[in-house]
Amino acid sequence: MTSRERVYDALEFRQLERIPNERDDALFSQLPYTYGKGKGSGKSFIKGSYTDAWGCVWTAGEDGVTGEVKVSPFADGYAGLQSFEPPFEVLREADLSKIDAFCAKTDKFVFTAWETSYNLFERMQNMRGTENLFVDIALEEPEVYLLRDKLHAYFMEQAKIWCETAIDALHISDDWGTQISLLINPEIWRREFKPYYKEYIDYCHSKGKKVIMHSDGYITSILPDLIEIGLDALNSQIFCMDLQENAKIMAGKLCYWGEIDRQHILPHGTPEDCKKAVHRVAEAFLPYGRTGMAGQVFDGKDISFDNRNAAYDAWWEV
Repeated sequence: MTSRERVYDALEFRQLERIPNERDDALFSQLPYTYGKGKGSGKSFIKGSYTDAWGCVWTAGEDGVTGEVKVSPFADGYAGLQSFEPPFEVLREADLSKIDAFCAKTDKFVFTAWETSYNLFERMQNMRGTENLFVDIALEEPEVYLLRDKLHAYFMEQAKIWCETAIDALHISDDWGTQISLLINPEIWRREFKPYYKEYIDYCHSKGKKVIMHSDGYITSILPDLIEIGLDALNSQIFCMDLQENAKIMAGKLCYWGEIDRQHILPHGTPEDCKKAVHRVAEAFLPYGRTGMAGQVFDGKDISFDNRNAAYDAWWEV
């Protein structure tokens, strides 16, 4: 069995001899592609400021981090929104010509991530400013949903170019939770955002692609919704939620794509602590069958190589 086949078996809830993991069975980094620059200038992940393709100005306090948006194009209001167009030139100038050959040369499961993600909610925050956006949503300002629609159109175009390649899955990256609850009223999420995720997932599925979502925070309240709209796998901050409850909700319906605690255990624990954390997750999910799981461990400058490897090794022990 190849790594790619093993991941598909996990996503489609077929029983497995070994639980796949992101280190040994999947690829998303170092994909051979380029995007156009749009309005971008400067370099990311380097101390200082840079402007992204959307015109958002980021500032990083040190090397190796993305930093924070300090200047948002619509921070002072929605003047110019009617005529605003997302940077479609980024996609028109993209070069994905080497992707198919890359996929053909590996037996691993290949998916897009981060720069190529569908991150509608986070991009809305970047464009309007986080505090402003939450106020707009609470007040049901019509302009905020016009912004949403324009951004959604861009991400659907992005999905189209990637779905024409040989990759196995596309990626959603939107952090929807605080440590204790959803960031907005779940009913507003269901009305104003859920249909857009569904359209994205439906399109990817129509092209034979799986969809993996990353979302930090406490998102238990929308797990049934993510299942309903057909999400294939979820990478969530599961240690700030109830493991057993989430396992019960997801069993046989939504694949658990990692992770383990990167707030406390991964950066501050020992390799043995990391192994125990993996076994704790596995013990919550395994009663429902030896499938529907894929091990994942986040990288970061505060997470040691030993801790990451110990966690991945533990998935082999499982």
